[in-house]
Amino acid sequence: MGSVQLQDFVAGLVGGIASVVAGHPLDTVKTRLQAGQGYGNTLKCVLTVYRNESVAGFFKGMSFPLASIGIYSSMVFGVYSNTLRFLSRLHHGDAAAAPSLTDMTVASLVAGVLSVGIGTPVELVKIRLQMQTQPYTKESVKLKSTVPGSPVYRGPIHCFRTILQKEGIAGVYRGNVAMLLRDVPGYYAYFIPYAMFCDWITPDGSISPNPSSIWVAGGVAGAVSWAVCTPMDVVKSRLQADGVYLNQYKGTLDCMLQSYQNEGVKVFFRGLMVNTVRGFPSSAAMFLGYELSLKAMKRCQTETNP
Repeated sequence: MGSVQLQDFVAGLVGGIASVVAGHPLDTVKTRLQAGQGYGNTLKCVLTVYRNESVAGFFKGMSFPLASIGIYSSMVFGVYSNTLRFLSRLHHGDAAAAPSLTDMTVASLVAGVLSVGIGTPVELVKIRLQMQTQPYTKESVKLKSTVPGSPVYRGPIHCFRTILQKEGIAGVYRGNVAMLLRDVPGYYAYFIPYAMFCDWITPDGSISPNPSSIWVAGGVAGAVSWAVCTPMDVVKSRLQADGVYLNQYKGTLDCMLQSYQNEGVKVFFRGLMVNTVRGFPSSAAMFLGYELSLKAMKRCQTETNP
């Protein structure tokens, strides 16, 4: 039983790495659109990044998420699966019993709350690295005496250390309330559509969904989840990008009010298109990596202990 529980964490790690590789270029575009200035629409942003920074610009800050999102996804999937198994045992007397909608809701909420502990510092470092090639105004340069567009952070470790030194633990967890408000409903809109869609497209008589069903169901779940998440994702991106040069926002509510007053309600849907489009391949890769590695580990276990 213990090994099965551990397998979920390992499979989550594999899924997380797959999802970063598939989704990071569009994630960079999304961050620049939400927290940057002068990028206009998605296509203009893609062209600007490519023109100024070539292909490497899209993979900026990827080394850190590759390692950390692997761990982060490992925790989310591991916690979700084990909570689901615990609830099935509690309600049905069998951990392998089909979970109810209530069980899936509780498990996704638990995963969403716990994910913020690891996720906030990871997202903060990623966003700071993605944003530091911005063209800055002369005023903000004078304030911090930094050459426009010059990197403030040498890399992820230096970035994390600098934030910790200058802003303390509170700085490392900047945007955690916005992330909680994003991830709790976000994981609900992630795991439940996946389970329902998987169930719907898996032919009757099949024990488990085939890879193409997993790919489609995972992609749809990712697109749905990101559509739900986008308004709070905008707030979180702005809060976390804030602080490199200027401290514009006092907190989550202040960020929401300032963004609304300056740019209207449409600001909360900035990056919706790119989020939804990116959500499909990155989430499809996540679930495919998770399910296939889980299946492979279980097969190895059966062959080892027949």
